[in-house]
Amino acid sequence: MRLHVAVVGGGAVGVTAAHDLACDGADVTLFERDELASGSSGRAAGVCYSAFPHAVDAANGRRSLARFRALSESRDDFEFTSCPYVWFAHEGDTERCEGVREQVTQMKAVGADVSLVSPEALRAEFPALETAGIGVAARCDDAGYTEPATYVRAMGAAAREVGVSIEENMPVRLAESGKLRTPTETHEFDAVVLATGVQTKQVLAEIGIPIPMKPYRVQAFTTDQTPVSEEIPMTYDATEGFYFRPRQGGLLVGDGTELFERDPDDYPKDADEEFVETNRARVERRVAFEPAVSRAWAGMCGATADFDPLVGELRDGLYVACGFQGHGFMRAPAIGERLATQVLGGEGIQAFDPRRFRGDEEFEIVEGLS
Repeated sequence: MRLHVAVVGGGAVGVTAAHDLACDGADVTLFERDELASGSSGRAAGVCYSAFPHAVDAANGRRSLARFRALSESRDDFEFTSCPYVWFAHEGDTERCEGVREQVTQMKAVGADVSLVSPEALRAEFPALETAGIGVAARCDDAGYTEPATYVRAMGAAAREVGVSIEENMPVRLAESGKLRTPTETHEFDAVVLATGVQTKQVLAEIGIPIPMKPYRVQAFTTDQTPVSEEIPMTYDATEGFYFRPRQGGLLVGDGTELFERDPDDYPKDADEEFVETNRARVERRVAFEPAVSRAWAGMCGATADFDPLVGELRDGLYVACGFQGHGFMRAPAIGERLATQVLGGEGIQAFDPRRFRGDEEFEIVEGLS
């Protein structure tokens, strides 16, 4: 007998889980209240790497990168570009300099392809990157970037090709176990996967289930084209707290994290002027060009009480995937895969088990890249 599964949420995790469930024989319906990639995945930065200090994260990062590359090679509607990821702290920032060194040691211990690198070596390889004032730097070569919305749409197309029924512009609400209500009828399923990201807390609250996840706002902007775009790595400045990467001949610049909870359905979707101007000036110092901003926006991330996401079975037949601290898209192919495996009776990700919390824990939001 085929398992009848509902996946709620048409972002990167949702379409991946739906695709993988169908490939393994499940009868899958994906519900998206708007259109695919219309939520957080469509506003993500597309920075992807395996540079994590914990084994489970590093393994998920490596698996996701492998799937990104495989999809890029097999389809014309998705492109993934390999590119080194570099992060550093400034001279005089003793705490963060030591943190970078410790991270590299921890990452190497779990098999990550990372190393410390001198500012001089960085400048020699990436002449457009200004390295003056860098105290300690590290790099990860198992990394790259893409446009997140294109992944969602390509994987959505692949899901349809293997039999997933995708219902866009179809809001649903949880009812009792295994049941979903659309505006016109109630559907019953053997399992329900909530891949609703930052909306998950609200969705579950409607049926009285609390989770320790707080949605928070982040910001980004893109620049006009510049010759330096192809002469720099993906870069995170840990001291000043911002990142940038090549994007379509220009740059994508981001962070702008707000350390307080926001309503994921009612938040300012344009980036703040102060964020744009501050980080435009920072980029100008690091890549020696005057960036003209072409678009600026805000998106949402989810924080948890222990910085790890909530992924797996929350109640009998009810699965969740949320709270990724800004690292959701880059791990989505692996997370969706493992979630599908668990729904079909296999092993989930023990470290991310959502049942490790009561649901009412108090905690502060911490910026995901810190």
